[in-house]
Amino acid sequence: MQNQGDLRQVRLDKFNELKSVGRNPFEISKYNVTNNSVEIKDRFEEFEGKKVSIAGRIMSKRGQGKVGFYDIQDTLGKIQMFAKKDNLGEEEYNYLKSYDIGDIIGVEGEVFKTKMGEISVRAEKVVLLSKSLQTLPEKFHGLKDQEIRYRQRYVDLIVNPETRDVFKKRSIIIKGIREYLDDNGFLEVDTPTLSAIAGGANARPFITHHNTLDIDMYMRIANELYLKRLIVGGLADGVYEMGKMFRNEGMDATHNPEYTAIEIYKAFADYNDMMTLTENIVAHVAMKSNGTTKVNYQGKMLDFTPPWRRIRMQDMVKEYTGVDFDLINTDEEAIEVAKQKGIEIKPLMTRGHVINALFEEYCEEHLEQPTFVTHHPVEISPLAKRNVADPRLTDRFEAFANTKELANAFSELNDPIDQRERFEAQLKQKEAGDDEAHMMDNDFVNAIEVGLPPTGGLGIGVDRLIMFLTNQTSIRDIILFPTMKPLD
Repeated sequence: MQNQGDLRQVRLDKFNELKSVGRNPFEISKYNVTNNSVEIKDRFEEFEGKKVSIAGRIMSKRGQGKVGFYDIQDTLGKIQMFAKKDNLGEEEYNYLKSYDIGDIIGVEGEVFKTKMGEISVRAEKVVLLSKSLQTLPEKFHGLKDQEIRYRQRYVDLIVNPETRDVFKKRSIIIKGIREYLDDNGFLEVDTPTLSAIAGGANARPFITHHNTLDIDMYMRIANELYLKRLIVGGLADGVYEMGKMFRNEGMDATHNPEYTAIEIYKAFADYNDMMTLTENIVAHVAMKSNGTTKVNYQGKMLDFTPPWRRIRMQDMVKEYTGVDFDLINTDEEAIEVAKQKGIEIKPLMTRGHVINALFEEYCEEHLEQPTFVTHHPVEISPLAKRNVADPRLTDRFEAFANTKELANAFSELNDPIDQRERFEAQLKQKEAGDDEAHMMDNDFVNAIEVGLPPTGGLGIGVDRLIMFLTNQTSIRDIILFPTMKPLD
């Protein structure tokens, strides 16, 4: 069996031979394409007997002697090319026979249907437009090696039609999100990707250095603080930004260091409005991409039809641990409960931290259907407004589906005194060793001292939503070029 190097050399020799006789395909800059495979096949009655010009990649070839059949794949699908020596002439037919699977050709000819009923193009002229020097995976099995699929996405897209379908659907979902927000009066904006302060979330940032300013800068972990500045400035009642976020954290099936998220802020709204907005956005893009709000995800039927279930975090902890935090009022009592439940005790741990730890340990695994978990402790919500009935909690929610967080939102904290105190508490957490704790952002505090109206804010993990709507189990399957460890 020939190895890849030998096969490449064979193809390279073919290219050099073509080049030596003035048939270098890489000198061709343009080719006139009049039609694509899908429209020809879908509208055969209209195209039958007509001349067309198509272009695509040779995916298979069969036949011998004076007749050959070639499957040509363009950007939308495949169509068969029928080639006959009598139509092309002996010289051109012999050149065609020498072309390899993976080569890109242009074809001019008449549309017809073979005796076997296959819609085809009868070739009258064939032009080699690009020579493939690499061998594609075996045609009947495609590219199955996950590692190679992620590293060579271009090959994955060529040989696996289902991969192309996923990324076409990704585009539909992203357009659908923007469509819903634009139609409902939100303004799309751009905010910095690099900043002197990593803010808007508790996460470990990527650090870089700006040579001219001679300062360290951070790639954004969230765009929240900039977007709220725009609400302060009265740019619009509602603003949003969808784009890349960067977190220097672990990688697994649902986490990539670089990922797509959207954050949305609306003045004079609260977290209840954000719940309604979340439901409606997800339902809208589910309908756009799948034609239904009920999604079969890995054998489970997820029903994204509004309204979704709502439950307080404390109530869910009580349901699955038996611990009622409405009856536990001190940090000492809470830490004792944590010890009994096998929760790791960390420095400066409080009642609120214990509630969250118990939720993550005992409750998240039960959140199969779309659910809003509400009223997070203030200690883990440094940017959320306190709940009036119980100031130890916040008017916040996280949306879950299939046990994974899908969205995070709250009634935004607009009390600048409280905000500064919470940033200071976060600094103490950072000094105690928590490298995900929030930094102090004095300019943001200054902004809300100018006056932030009551505001609802929402962040949605776009990649995770796409995973659900395309039935993919790994975030790498819905990111065109996922982060990979470099090869030696």
